[in-house]
Amino acid sequence: MRIVFAGTPAVALPSLEAVAARHEVVAVVTREDAPLGRKRVLTPSPVAEAAERLGLPVIKANRLGDDVTERITALQPDLGVVVAYGGLVREPLLSLPRLGWVNLHFSLLPRWRGAAPVQRAVIAGDTETGAAVFHLVPELDAGDVYAELRRPIGPDETAGELLSALAEEGAALLADTADALAAGTAAATPQEGEVTLAPKLTLEDARLDLTEPAERVSARLRGVTPEPGAFVLLDGERFKVHEARTTDGEEPVAPGAVELRGKRVLVGTGTAPLELVTVQPAGKRAMPAADWLRGVASASASAAGSTGVVFA
Repeated sequence: MRIVFAGTPAVALPSLEAVAARHEVVAVVTREDAPLGRKRVLTPSPVAEAAERLGLPVIKANRLGDDVTERITALQPDLGVVVAYGGLVREPLLSLPRLGWVNLHFSLLPRWRGAAPVQRAVIAGDTETGAAVFHLVPELDAGDVYAELRRPIGPDETAGELLSALAEEGAALLADTADALAAGTAAATPQEGEVTLAPKLTLEDARLDLTEPAERVSARLRGVTPEPGAFVLLDGERFKVHEARTTDGEEPVAPGAVELRGKRVLVGTGTAPLELVTVQPAGKRAMPAADWLRGVASASASAAGSTGVVFA
């Protein structure tokens, strides 16, 4: 079967490889090279690099306009496949492939329609999520579902870890769906249940409110890790928290206050304290929380107890 594949980030790579192993990928559509790093060097997307490695034709476009539509029309695809492309497929491109377009989405639809389903699921404290392959329609993530898989969300799992796992598991689901469409045996069912939305994360979504219960603080931290990255404010500057653990049976600490207990660095929340594991002060590299605290002048006079550090 002739397939056009649209995707951009690394999370789409397992799907590209799985589909290309079973079908003829006549073109890979991905977003244009973007400036990365401090030197802002123009860099191809992970999907563009993978497509070139696989010897597949690449179309780079941030918008699927008339020019892209004409190029895809000339390829006469049977099916379009989307995995985290980062743009909308509109008419007439939407109806161009003989079998339409399918999308691998990382949630149990209709829960978490939108750009950040995995992140929003973790932030919300969901205990289960999954992936769904659905028929693409003009309405956001609303098409009938061909197949889905379910998996639990681990109590310490970050959005990045969960997304990587779903990308691998979902790739097989997507390839199997493509096989069924090619064979004419695929059947889709309408979505059922309450619709929830998963808009793209903003920087404000990554700010931790340490007056909330520890479970909610932990869920938000894990949901915004690795991007955009959780933070609190210290002396008016962003202080990133890369990793923190929930504690059991610890005496409370005032919300935002930092205490040293033994070799552990604890920060207070609205309930139990969290143990800070890896942090990144403004202008510095990520480091163990204990190393950071040893370098704080106000902590040097006391081996235990209050450190004088309070996060906002």
